[in-house]
Amino acid sequence: QVQLVESGGGLVQAGGSLRLSCAASGRTISDYSMGWFRQAPGKEREFLAVINRSGNLAFYAGSVKGRFTISRDNAKNTVDLQMNGLKPVDTAVYYCGASTIVTTTKSSDFDSWGQGTQVTVSS
Repeated sequence: QVQLVESGGGLVQAGGSLRLSCAASGRTISDYSMGWFRQAPGKEREFLAVINRSGNLAFYAGSVKGRFTISRDNAKNTVDLQMNGLKPVDTAVYYCGASTIVTTTKSSDFDSWGQGTQVTVSS
């Protein structure tokens, strides 16, 4: 099983940008589709973006399409999420996950998760 560690979260003003990174160890991420999710207090984990194993296909949730971009570097074993135009509603803990199911958007299909990184967007 692959181990994942997210980083890059923090406090940012509305309209600002952050870049989250997910570093993997234990196995190569080229074996997995990789996704980003978030969870706000009192809410379920929400799908944001997923990228296929080769990195040439990605899907996004409607709430972040056009603002967030997922990318991966299989050689470095990392997956990033570039977030632009952040809004207060984007405040949540952000998680990366690894799935053996091709470009799935369901959190239940992800086998490995990181510990999460907090993103707070002030108005």
